[in-house]
Amino acid sequence: MPTPRAARKPMADPDPELRLAVQFASAAAELPARAQIRRWVAAALEHAAEITVRIVDAEEAQSLNQDYRDKAYVPNVLTFEYGELPVNESGARVLGGDVVICAPVVEREAREQGKPLQHHYAHMTVHGVLHLQGYDHIDPHDADIMESREAAILKRFRIPNPYSS
Repeated sequence: MPTPRAARKPMADPDPELRLAVQFASAAAELPARAQIRRWVAAALEHAAEITVRIVDAEEAQSLNQDYRDKAYVPNVLTFEYGELPVNESGARVLGGDVVICAPVVEREAREQGKPLQHHYAHMTVHGVLHLQGYDHIDPHDADIMESREAAILKRFRIPNPYSS
Protein backbone atom coordinates (compact mmCIF):
# COMPACT_ATOMS: atom_id res chain seq x y z
CA MET A 1 0.00 0.00 0.00
CA PRO A 2 1.51 3.38 -0.96
CA THR A 3 2.49 5.84 1.72
CA PRO A 4 0.08 8.79 1.98
CA ARG A 5 1.46 11.84 0.22
CA ALA A 6 1.70 13.94 3.38
CA ALA A 7 3.80 11.28 5.15
CA ARG A 8 6.36 10.82 2.39
CA LYS A 9 9.84 12.15 2.84
CA PRO A 10 10.17 15.28 0.70
CA MET A 11 12.29 14.69 -2.37
CA ALA A 12 14.71 17.19 -3.85
CA ASP A 13 13.30 19.08 -6.79
CA PRO A 14 14.99 17.56 -9.88
CA ASP A 15 15.05 20.98 -11.55
CA PRO A 16 15.21 23.62 -8.81
CA GLU A 17 14.88 27.26 -9.66
CA LEU A 18 18.29 28.79 -10.17
CA ARG A 19 19.44 32.36 -10.45
CA LEU A 20 23.13 32.15 -11.30
CA ALA A 21 25.75 34.80 -11.88
CA VAL A 22 29.09 33.65 -13.28
CA GLN A 23 32.04 36.02 -12.92
CA PHE A 24 35.43 35.56 -14.53
CA ALA A 25 38.10 37.48 -12.61
CA SER A 26 41.05 35.42 -13.78
CA ALA A 27 43.58 35.66 -16.57
CA ALA A 28 43.59 31.85 -16.95
CA ALA A 29 43.29 30.61 -20.52
CA GLU A 30 41.10 27.49 -20.25
CA LEU A 31 38.12 28.56 -18.17
CA PRO A 32 34.87 26.62 -18.39
CA ALA A 33 32.00 28.16 -20.35
CA ARG A 34 29.16 29.87 -18.46
CA ALA A 35 26.67 27.33 -19.82
CA GLN A 36 28.79 24.45 -18.52
CA ILE A 37 29.09 26.02 -15.07
CA ARG A 38 25.29 26.40 -15.04
CA ARG A 39 24.86 22.68 -15.83
CA TRP A 40 27.24 21.68 -13.02
CA VAL A 41 25.54 23.99 -10.50
CA ALA A 42 22.04 22.85 -11.49
CA ALA A 43 23.03 19.19 -11.18
CA ALA A 44 24.25 19.74 -7.61
CA LEU A 45 21.26 21.75 -6.40
CA GLU A 46 18.57 20.33 -4.17
CA HIS A 47 16.82 23.67 -3.52
CA ALA A 48 15.95 26.89 -5.31
CA ALA A 49 19.03 29.12 -5.15
CA GLU A 50 20.68 32.42 -5.98
CA ILE A 51 24.36 31.69 -6.48
CA THR A 52 27.37 33.53 -7.79
CA VAL A 53 30.26 31.45 -9.10
CA ARG A 54 33.39 33.57 -9.37
CA ILE A 55 36.62 32.25 -10.88
CA VAL A 56 39.59 34.19 -9.56
CA ASP A 57 43.36 34.32 -9.55
CA ALA A 58 45.54 33.37 -6.57
CA GLU A 59 45.81 36.83 -5.03
CA GLU A 60 42.04 37.26 -4.65
CA ALA A 61 41.54 33.70 -3.38
CA GLN A 62 44.28 34.10 -0.78
CA SER A 63 42.92 37.48 0.32
CA LEU A 64 39.40 36.08 0.77
CA ASN A 65 40.74 33.05 2.63
CA GLN A 66 42.74 35.31 4.97
CA ASP A 67 39.95 37.84 5.51
CA TYR A 68 37.08 35.41 6.05
CA ARG A 69 38.72 32.21 7.33
CA ASP A 70 41.93 33.61 8.88
CA LYS A 71 43.99 31.19 6.76
CA ALA A 72 46.99 32.38 4.74
CA TYR A 73 47.09 29.78 1.95
CA VAL A 74 45.56 29.88 -1.53
CA PRO A 75 42.54 27.53 -1.59
CA ASN A 76 41.08 25.72 -4.59
CA VAL A 77 37.48 26.66 -3.69
CA LEU A 78 35.77 28.81 -1.08
CA THR A 79 32.08 28.80 -0.26
CA PHE A 80 30.20 31.67 1.34
CA GLU A 81 26.74 30.64 2.46
CA TYR A 82 24.22 33.42 3.01
CA GLY A 83 21.52 31.07 4.25
CA GLU A 84 17.99 31.30 3.02
CA LEU A 85 16.88 34.40 1.17
CA PRO A 86 13.22 35.48 1.07
CA VAL A 87 10.74 33.24 -0.71
CA ASN A 88 10.59 33.28 -4.52
CA GLU A 89 7.52 33.67 -6.75
CA SER A 90 6.53 30.03 -6.22
CA GLY A 91 6.69 30.39 -2.43
CA ALA A 92 9.88 28.35 -1.98
CA ARG A 93 12.71 29.47 0.29
CA VAL A 94 15.78 30.35 -1.76
CA LEU A 95 19.33 29.38 -0.77
CA GLY A 96 21.94 32.10 -1.31
CA GLY A 97 25.70 32.11 -1.54
CA ASP A 98 28.92 32.47 -3.48
CA VAL A 99 31.34 29.84 -4.74
CA VAL A 100 34.83 31.20 -5.44
CA ILE A 101 37.15 28.98 -7.47
CA CYS A 102 40.86 29.72 -7.81
CA ALA A 103 41.93 29.04 -11.40
CA PRO A 104 45.71 28.63 -10.81
CA VAL A 105 45.15 26.12 -7.98
CA VAL A 106 42.59 24.15 -10.00
CA GLU A 107 45.01 24.06 -12.96
CA ARG A 108 47.90 22.89 -10.77
CA GLU A 109 45.83 20.23 -9.01
CA ALA A 110 44.44 18.89 -12.30
CA ARG A 111 47.98 18.62 -13.67
CA GLU A 112 49.29 16.93 -10.48
CA GLN A 113 46.34 14.51 -10.38
CA GLY A 114 46.57 13.74 -14.11
CA LYS A 115 42.96 14.65 -14.82
CA PRO A 116 41.36 16.87 -17.46
CA LEU A 117 41.14 20.48 -16.35
CA GLN A 118 37.40 20.71 -17.06
CA HIS A 119 36.77 17.64 -14.89
CA HIS A 120 38.47 19.36 -11.97
CA TYR A 121 36.50 22.58 -12.54
CA ALA A 122 33.33 20.48 -12.50
CA HIS A 123 34.41 18.84 -9.24
CA MET A 124 35.24 22.14 -7.54
CA THR A 125 31.94 23.68 -8.70
CA VAL A 126 29.88 20.74 -7.43
CA HIS A 127 31.92 20.64 -4.20
CA GLY A 128 31.25 24.33 -3.53
CA VAL A 129 27.53 24.07 -4.30
CA LEU A 130 27.19 21.09 -1.95
CA HIS A 131 28.87 23.12 0.81
CA LEU A 132 26.27 25.86 0.24
CA GLN A 133 23.59 23.28 0.97
CA GLY A 134 25.17 22.19 4.25
CA TYR A 135 27.29 19.24 3.15
CA ASP A 136 30.68 19.03 4.85
CA HIS A 137 33.71 16.76 5.04
CA ILE A 138 35.25 17.45 8.45
CA ASP A 139 33.77 14.36 10.11
CA PRO A 140 34.64 11.09 8.27
CA HIS A 141 30.98 9.99 8.11
CA ASP A 142 29.95 13.36 6.66
CA ALA A 143 32.88 13.21 4.23
CA ASP A 144 31.65 9.82 2.96
CA ILE A 145 28.18 11.27 2.36
CA MET A 146 29.51 14.38 0.59
CA GLU A 147 32.02 12.48 -1.53
CA SER A 148 29.40 9.94 -2.59
CA ARG A 149 27.07 12.76 -3.60
CA GLU A 150 29.86 14.47 -5.57
CA ALA A 151 30.75 11.23 -7.37
CA ALA A 152 27.11 10.59 -8.30
CA ILE A 153 26.67 14.11 -9.69
CA LEU A 154 29.94 14.01 -11.65
CA LYS A 155 29.03 10.60 -13.06
CA ARG A 156 26.11 12.27 -14.88
CA PHE A 157 28.74 14.20 -16.85
CA ARG A 158 30.83 11.06 -17.43
CA ILE A 159 33.47 12.36 -15.05
CA PRO A 160 35.22 9.64 -13.02
CA ASN A 161 34.97 9.61 -9.24
CA PRO A 162 37.61 12.12 -8.09
CA TYR A 163 38.13 10.15 -4.87
CA SER A 164 38.98 6.84 -6.56
CA SER A 165 42.65 6.06 -6.97
